[in-house]
Amino acid sequence: MMESQNRRRAPTWTEREVRDLIAVWGDETVLAELQSKRRNASTYAKVSKGMQDRGYNRDAQQCRMKIKELRQAYQKTRDANSHSGSEPQTCRFYDELHAIQWGAASTDPPMWYD
Repeated sequence: MMESQNRRRAPTWTEREVRDLIAVWGDETVLAELQSKRRNASTYAKVSKGMQDRGYNRDAQQCRMKIKELRQAYQKTRDANSHSGSEPQTCRFYDELHAIQWGAASTDPPMWYD
């Protein structure tokens, strides 16, 4: 019983943090690794490092679970929209996820320099 009390849930992902995760996940090298390998622990460690570089504190497991959750939400929305006569549905970050799933250019936002 004490063990479950000591385990804390990770803080909720903010919208900005999810957008940054999508940008890191959408990197061409990360996508290629995730598609070509069965075991992706090192790839998710890279995603976690990318999030740390952006100022967040998320471990590889948290990144993996959030990416899985985003994939599922996207797939559920696509499946619902594939049935004719049904009300069109959308999910949060649908356009960004669609770009990742269908191999569009990197979702990294442009960098602005002064």
